[in-house]
Amino acid sequence: MTTEPRVLRATEWDDWYASLELAFGGVPLPAEKRELYREITDVERSLGVWDGGEPVATAGSLGFEVTVPGGGRARMAGITMVSVASTHRRRGLLTAMMRRQLDDLRAWGEPLAALYASEPGIYGRFGYGAATRLLRAEIDTDRVRLSTLPEGTDEVRLRRVPVPADALAECEAVYAAHLPTRPGMIARLPHWDRLFVLDPAAERGDSSPLQCVLAERDGAVTGYVRYRVRAAWDEAGPKGKVEVQDFYGMDPASYAALLRHLCGIDLTSTVVLDDRPVDDPWQHLVSDIRRCRVRSSDGLHIRPVEVGAALAARAYSAPVDVVLEVADAFCPWNTGRWRLSGDSGGAVCERTADPADLSLSVRELGAACLGGVRLVSLADAGLVREERAGALAAADAAFVSARAPWGSHMF
Repeated sequence: MTTEPRVLRATEWDDWYASLELAFGGVPLPAEKRELYREITDVERSLGVWDGGEPVATAGSLGFEVTVPGGGRARMAGITMVSVASTHRRRGLLTAMMRRQLDDLRAWGEPLAALYASEPGIYGRFGYGAATRLLRAEIDTDRVRLSTLPEGTDEVRLRRVPVPADALAECEAVYAAHLPTRPGMIARLPHWDRLFVLDPAAERGDSSPLQCVLAERDGAVTGYVRYRVRAAWDEAGPKGKVEVQDFYGMDPASYAALLRHLCGIDLTSTVVLDDRPVDDPWQHLVSDIRRCRVRSSDGLHIRPVEVGAALAARAYSAPVDVVLEVADAFCPWNTGRWRLSGDSGGAVCERTADPADLSLSVRELGAACLGGVRLVSLADAGLVREERAGALAAADAAFVSARAPWGSHMF
């Protein structure tokens, strides 16, 4: 066999995807979901390694745009469908695919790459840093109340849509309105909206079909939730769970009205919120945060493909003029000194021979580039070094984002 990845051919997709499924446990997707995945796979951006006629490693990327601090968008490759067969470990296949991917992305002019890591320890050696956090909560609605509701909550009309796909256009309009408001949000690619209303019976287990409720004010849709109800009982009575898939409100009253709906569904005692931003506003509306079983984990892992273009793509919360000494063993074209100058109106980042103000690796730069991971925190961990007194505090104030970055959907 050769360890050199090559581009997938459309006729090879079934075997290629079966190899990916096997690496992730061997449970096949329902037919309708598999067909949609085939449709959204960009074959020309998908790679594989074959041993004879058998695919033994896979990797793909998607040509996304992501919101960056300041509300603009940058091109970002969404790295996905990465696997190596258990029979072919420790042969350099993953490294070869990461190498080919990043070389391709550079040639295509895509300044950022991002992924959700199945195991967070894998991708740091390729320069990916955890740039966002995800929040999970299980709100005990038997004991937790919504103690404070915004003005206008009672004026919001809620409307259930029996078939969630019928409200896809209205929901996508709400999603699009949110795009510029938070770094990390991902603009939809064609057909991706359908993925969030696909509801195969084989994947429900003992939960209900997907449900959708819209919030409306003055005749306009101002928010939506999609969720399932998982029925359960014990000797004391009903103990069902409301498992929330998507939740967006365009104003505080619409958000609160939808949250109140979720917390008041009959025969349930828990609302499960998963993969939410760490500054999600529900945390300020509940009466007892301790009974919400909150925990967080890593979200988007970001890697600057081209340091200059990546840092110039965003705006900065305060004026910044700093020279960064960047170490990047895997993509040596990034190694060296870069002068970043910018403010809330934009930025320029170019090569320089001037002395460094801060030193860091590309992994730490990726973690900080959306403004959610503080440079001062990385410095406290010994991962950023201040070379000029005062440079760290000034750069930290510029990099931070007003809202916590959040990868708005998995890929």
